[in-house]
Amino acid sequence: MKITASKLIRWAGFSAMLAGILFVAIQPIHPPDVLSSVSTSAWPIVHYLTIAMCLFGLVGIAGIYARQVEKVGWLGLAGYVAFSLFLLVTIAWTFAEALISPVLVSESPSFVEGFLGIVSGHPSKINLGALPTFYLSAGAFVLLGCLLFGIATLRAGILSRWAAGVFAFGGPASAVVVSVLPHEFERIAAVPIGVGLAWLGYSLWSGGQEHASETVSGMAMAQPETGAA
Repeated sequence: MKITASKLIRWAGFSAMLAGILFVAIQPIHPPDVLSSVSTSAWPIVHYLTIAMCLFGLVGIAGIYARQVEKVGWLGLAGYVAFSLFLLVTIAWTFAEALISPVLVSESPSFVEGFLGIVSGHPSKINLGALPTFYLSAGAFVLLGCLLFGIATLRAGILSRWAAGVFAFGGPASAVVVSVLPHEFERIAAVPIGVGLAWLGYSLWSGGQEHASETVSGMAMAQPETGAA
């Protein structure tokens, strides 16, 4: 199968759609962040799905950025980097939750309970070093990433403006909910982020082939002619 720019763009959009759908689907099925949840069968499944969501998201957001790179400028670049860092931090954190916490739950329950407390907002009985700061960085990255990338995409006018608006709204809305409401509402507040990402992915996927052809044609026309003077 021949790899073309149009196919890569369409698959990047499809990857963003999958990431967004997983982002939304994970929220209501995520077990409570308490010690007893770590030993359940649902705990690793949800966290493996979260890692998959992040990987799909990294591919998807890269494709969305690449499609409009000439239009979004530095604002779009900053948003793209911030959102990608959010996904990378989430992968690292989720990896520890999925594979390390279940091993330590019987040997060091105080550590696991403190680790879970970082997410749920409960104080830890032991010193966890830089872990709380590392986790909080994800919140800052998703806030900036959604807001900046969403605004840049909205201004570029290449993909769906409604999708860009929902994505831009998702990060700040989640931050507000986290700051004023209990932890249980945090996952509900994250839904607009997933909806916006999936919608942007669909916008890229549905128009990806046409846009990619235009981009490739434009690049070809811009190439200087070579030959003997």
